Amino acid sequence: MDYAGLFPPASLTMRDAVANYERYRESREAYMLARFIVPVSRLDEFESCAESPEKWTLSVLSTGDVEADVRRITCAHARIDTMELKAAGASQIESAMRKMPPGLTPYFEISDLALIPVIAASGARAKIRTGGITPDALPEAAFIAAFIEACAKSGTPFKATAGLHHPLRSFHALTYSADGPSGWMFGFLNVFLAAVFAQKGMRIEPLLLEQSPEAFTFADTHIAWRGCVVSEQEIASARRDFAISFGSCSFEEPIADLKAVQLL
Repeated sequence: MDYAGLFPPASLTMRDAVANYERYRESREAYMLARFIVPVSRLDEFESCAESPEKWTLSVLSTGDVEADVRRITCAHARIDTMELKAAGASQIESAMRKMPPGLTPYFEISDLALIPVIAASGARAKIRTGGITPDALPEAAFIAAFIEACAKSGTPFKATAGLHHPLRSFHALTYSADGPSGWMFGFLNVFLAAVFAQKGMRIEPLLLEQSPEAFTFADTHIAWRGCVVSEQEIASARRDFAISFGSCSFEEPIADLKAVQLL
């Protein structure tokens, strides 16, 4: 998990998000923790709050001005190895890639799936938004399936963001407000297993909609879903090279849910 405590629905202060991340790094579940996500525009604030920023690995959200972002990243004390950008067209992707320094991996958030081959050709990675804080921000399962399948076909690694607080698809409040909206949230287990099966050429939309823990079997050598099996080696390969991570404003909710269904 990339920790996105600064972002909705958590929307923590920088000081609180930094303190949480420090605590998570010392926890028993620290092996699940990946990068701390911060906007480039808030790097100064981050560095003023982090006790030893040089020990951190960050993923930064671009301001849209890639040249200026790269200049700021060059001066950062933390290790920054990924940048997340939005792209509406091929020209934006190509222009941004010309400005990327060595060692900085870009993730392009897109809504037009026709851009995935462009991302693949550029050597970059794709990003999909799998949720939001209002019901209209929740994508259809067919769109997520098409995104993952297109990434699998083109060999494009990807990350997901938003809404993946729970292992399996389920109905939850979309914010932490008592009177906030609710909706059907996708599960991170659904999404990442779907990615593994997509690499085998399987139709994955039904898996993205799966709600039952009993539909899955976890063994030392494989995972099965309704009779379909992926091996430990296939899972490891997909996690290393294809389905990279997901951003979540909560590190604790996914862990609590995994314990609730006895997967942790």
